[in-house]
Amino acid sequence: MPENENLNETQNETKNEEASASDFETGSITVEKNGHFIHCLTIIGQIEGHYILPSQNKTTKYEHVIPQLVAIEESKEIEGLLIILNTVGGDVEAGLAIAELLSTMKTPTASLVLGGGHSIGVPLAVSCRRSFIVPSATMTVHPVRLNGLVLGVPQTLSYFEKMQDRIVKFVENNSNISDEDFRSLMMKTGELIMDVGTVLDGDGAVQCGLIDELGGLSNALEYLNSVIEEEKSKCSGQ
Repeated sequence: MPENENLNETQNETKNEEASASDFETGSITVEKNGHFIHCLTIIGQIEGHYILPSQNKTTKYEHVIPQLVAIEESKEIEGLLIILNTVGGDVEAGLAIAELLSTMKTPTASLVLGGGHSIGVPLAVSCRRSFIVPSATMTVHPVRLNGLVLGVPQTLSYFEKMQDRIVKFVENNSNISDEDFRSLMMKTGELIMDVGTVLDGDGAVQCGLIDELGGLSNALEYLNSVIEEEKSKCSGQ
């Protein structure tokens, strides 16, 4: 019997180690602080959508992120979700799909922009209940672009406009910036070489209403813990 118990313990330890290794490989981990389990999910590099990017690229695969978000929302143990962003952007529809999921979660969420939250990273940053950005981070706001061959026909322009409208509407609904102000940032000339758009630092992103608060990791975790405590007290009061 003792040998079987030792064998079971060894197998459980091995499974836990494999699960931990898998979490680190996907850039996610669940930590306990102040008695609360908060899941940390990183969105880094380029957001990969329907096409596989070269192996040397740092990517976040949407087919990996979406099931994780569903599992987090259904989990009874995880009480909060922290999204850490350092992305150059990527596939528009994949990024917007992840952002839409985040914005509809009942689990308390917070986002933290480190390094960069560019292009489709902007909707991802504003999709959480509360968004944070460090002073040294930057965010690039620009119109929708497609790589490769693009047909110069009215249908293509119409598609671009509809896609852009979806992004603008999402950002407006999930942040404190207006439709007009966000579009003016997208179409600004003279700031980006050979392109239109605006680069915002941490202060600028907060001042224009795109991001809620200037802060770092401790600020984001404090916010999540306070929301978790508040929701627990409401449930116990009922």
